[in-house]
Amino acid sequence: MAETTQSAEGGLSFHPLDQFEVYRLFGEGPVHWYTITNVTLWMAIAVLCIVLLLVMGTRKRAVVPNRTQSIAETLYGFIYTMVEDVTGKDGVKYFPYIFTLFIFILMSNFLGLLPMAFTTTSHIAVTAVLALAVFIAVTVIGFVKNGVSFLGLFWVSSAPLALRPILAVIEGISYFVRPVSHSIRLAGNVMAGHAVLKVFAGFAQVGLLIAPFAIFGVIAIYALEVLVAAIQAYVFTILTCVYLKDALHPSH
Repeated sequence: MAETTQSAEGGLSFHPLDQFEVYRLFGEGPVHWYTITNVTLWMAIAVLCIVLLLVMGTRKRAVVPNRTQSIAETLYGFIYTMVEDVTGKDGVKYFPYIFTLFIFILMSNFLGLLPMAFTTTSHIAVTAVLALAVFIAVTVIGFVKNGVSFLGLFWVSSAPLALRPILAVIEGISYFVRPVSHSIRLAGNVMAGHAVLKVFAGFAQVGLLIAPFAIFGVIAIYALEVLVAAIQAYVFTILTCVYLKDALHPSH
């Protein structure tokens, strides 16, 4: 819950961003890329939960599925249909990678809603790696599948000839901004929601008059965050499908 401290003037001071602090789990000193931190711990927990759901939960598959198998099959079918609808038959071969992205983001978002948990997708360092991986993979696929014709993505042939060079520059800038918007959208939405949730939780400790409204706010924001956790995983995944579609069929 939110940490509140009395200030010298008798007011209250909230620290909603403390929950996003990265710290070492073992020893002392600065945090390096190889240091085991709370971020790596909760990423490992997310992977473990995914394995339990998709591997262990479907070991005893049956015609009439149990709850775990139903959840796994629903998620699988939902993303498979999305990939096929957005990218076409050519994009189905990339379904395993896209599904892995979706299930990891979804599980990380939901785990971050647990009390005392750490939301890994609230850090731009995590979402930037995911977005850059998509950007690099899509670009490589575009050139491998289409060769130089992939550059047709930036050439708007339906526009007047005089405007095409200008539009090509705009399309180029838009293309290279993709990983920035792709990563910030996810991290920003998750971080903002958790920060607001902690502020409301802090107000719940102010007094009897404000506490009921603050508690109601916590419940409402938490419900919204559950929805946001699923929506942001969906948005990240469908944008990945759209970018893959551009790589497979680059012409305007």
